[in-house]
Amino acid sequence: MATDPARAEVLARLAATIESRREADPASSYVASLLAKGGDAILKKIGEEATETVMASKDGAPDRVAAEMADLWFHCLVLLAHHGLSPADVFAELERREGRSGHDEKASRR
Repeated sequence: MATDPARAEVLARLAATIESRREADPASSYVASLLAKGGDAILKKIGEEATETVMASKDGAPDRVAAEMADLWFHCLVLLAHHGLSPADVFAELERREGRSGHDEKASRR
């Protein structure tokens, strides 16, 4: 089993691949086509993938949950790239929240 840093590297490599596709021909690159369509198209895909993840879970299909979650994470990485962000930004936010009560964290956002 890979260590946590090694798994984080998978996200970093995938994010780098997504970023490298930014200037690709949208006709030949799925990522380039999504980025060219803009935020609404990316959000629509995230909604679709989130729904498919929920349905796989409701069906009690762990293998499908993992596969759909991979699709969801992928599209979330595209959204991060759309906003000029990376997995490192998300990790930094998770580290900031680490050790805090979820109730306290939510209350601090008001």
